[in-house]
Amino acid sequence: MIASLHGHLLSLQPPDACVVEVGGVGYRVFVPTSVLDGLEVGRSLFLHTQLIVREDALALYGFATEEQRALFDLLLTVQGVGPRLALAILSSLSPDVLRRAIVSEQPEVFGRVKGVGKKTAEKIVVTLKDKLGAEFSLAGVTTASDVDTEVIAALTALGYSVVEAQAAVQAIPKDASTPTLEDRIRLALAYFA
Repeated sequence: MIASLHGHLLSLQPPDACVVEVGGVGYRVFVPTSVLDGLEVGRSLFLHTQLIVREDALALYGFATEEQRALFDLLLTVQGVGPRLALAILSSLSPDVLRRAIVSEQPEVFGRVKGVGKKTAEKIVVTLKDKLGAEFSLAGVTTASDVDTEVIAALTALGYSVVEAQAAVQAIPKDASTPTLEDRIRLALAYFA
């Protein structure tokens, strides 16, 4: 079907869509917020796309990388996850955070995404754990310690997104001797200062 689009951005349609002109035709494309935030009207762009055909509609989903599109396709294999929910997950979680949550068996990371309940989050982890290993190289994915998981939970409780919390934890110096949870939270909060 339609595997990619290369054209000019006609308009942004927040929170999750844009219109791309290709050869005089405007295509409405649903994109993750990370992609939408980086777009500028009138500029040239290239999107890897996935066309979803339903009985009552055709919907085009666009991604900045092949990896995002592959993760979108994998999420669609989970029972109860449709295209809109898969897009919401990719809007809230970076590919690294998503893979790490699956490999580390942390459904609570998905539970923080709007529209994902506890059972769906658990289904995502169970369904994708084996599939993800076959699709992606996990050599670069390290599992988070229990303390880091608690730090992420504390930061999200304070109103930070999961992506922001993960970035703050990753910014904590590796050589920092921070044995207590409070110390690690303090260092993570310093990332936002």
